[in-house]
Amino acid sequence: MTSRVEHTDVGAYALGLLDDDDRLAFETHLLVCPACRFELSDLAGVASVLNGIGPVEDADPPSFEEQGDVVDLLRRKKSADRRTRRGTFVIGMAAAVTLVAGGLTIGTQLDAESPPQVAQEHSGHMGTHMGPAEQFYADGSPIEGKGVDGITGGLVVESKGWGTHAALKLAGVKGPLECELISVGKSGERRVMTGWSVPPAGYGVPGSPDPLYMHGGSATPLANIDHFEVISSAGKKLLTIKA
Repeated sequence: MTSRVEHTDVGAYALGLLDDDDRLAFETHLLVCPACRFELSDLAGVASVLNGIGPVEDADPPSFEEQGDVVDLLRRKKSADRRTRRGTFVIGMAAAVTLVAGGLTIGTQLDAESPPQVAQEHSGHMGTHMGPAEQFYADGSPIEGKGVDGITGGLVVESKGWGTHAALKLAGVKGPLECELISVGKSGERRVMTGWSVPPAGYGVPGSPDPLYMHGGSATPLANIDHFEVISSAGKKLLTIKA
């Protein structure tokens, strides 16, 4: 199979927009990508909302000749549209959900410099709404971590059929910095759950008081995890959370 798999295909897959080759390739990708499996579970509700919206019919149907012109135009644009669909789909999904749900925010940062698998959220709210990671953290029972250099934070974790889902809260960290959340198994196995960049302003510090909330996923079952670590790209351990 030669179909290229992208992390952003998760949204198209949720709505059934992938052709057969891309769908099969993405289903294979799901077996080895906890982040995509988690994102797919989050988008399941969105897909059901959007699937309930029917097409808008024209008051005056186009003539036979006009229909032929439109079909020909669509055929000629099909290849170009498919090349650009992946790059714009996430933005379109966010806009559609905002319109349908009356201001619901997905919380995924669409900055081109951010890793595509990261669901990165700030704690600032639109009204009383929270992003998915912050909401999960607020509703759960956080496990406080032990940090260094004034860094604080914790995790809310849950067991999933595919492994372990976690929501991280992180504060007191200054940038620029690149970090990863790691699950460390009782056998010593280490798995990257998610990664992100800390901007120069930082999170949960003077001048930038909001902490960072984000999701992560590990294929290691929760019962087999000893602890979690937040580490910098230089290998420095910033925060340790016991499972």
